[in-house]
Amino acid sequence: MANNPIPGRGLLKGLGVTAKTMAQTLKPKKLGGGAATVQYPHEKETPPLRARGVIALHEDNCTSCMLCVRSCPDWCIYIEGHKELAPPRRAGGAPRKVNKLDRFDIDYALCMYCGICVEVCPFDALFWSPEYEYSEPKISDLLHDKTKLGEWMETVPAAPELEVGAEKKKGK
Repeated sequence: MANNPIPGRGLLKGLGVTAKTMAQTLKPKKLGGGAATVQYPHEKETPPLRARGVIALHEDNCTSCMLCVRSCPDWCIYIEGHKELAPPRRAGGAPRKVNKLDRFDIDYALCMYCGICVEVCPFDALFWSPEYEYSEPKISDLLHDKTKLGEWMETVPAAPELEVGAEKKKGK
């Protein structure tokens, strides 16, 4: 009691903060008041730029290298692919083998949204989409295939401009 000579002082201070917040909430919005909470189903807040929502797949960039599968701590990414012969890069060259993607699934019932797969992808095939409304009535519907993951690409925002003095990567 040496630090707090008045009994109940902390309680009164807390009640003061509550009363101040309540008074601010009851003020009309045009006067700078209003609820600090967004009433979610009725009002939707726009997520910040580059928010982590759902992972989107740019299928044309994926080479089935399996780096995302191996680095995923939850083992929620499933990839299958095959090799095909492609024309040589130069005239007179030998045909080359390229990987073709057959299956790319992410099980969002297992995913913990750590983003390691997005960071580790060397071919820019995985991106964060700000979409966060993709709940399903059945847990089995949370397994999104490459078609569904490709649809999320439409919602991926454009990359921000480079800062002054920054260098672009070679080939881009």
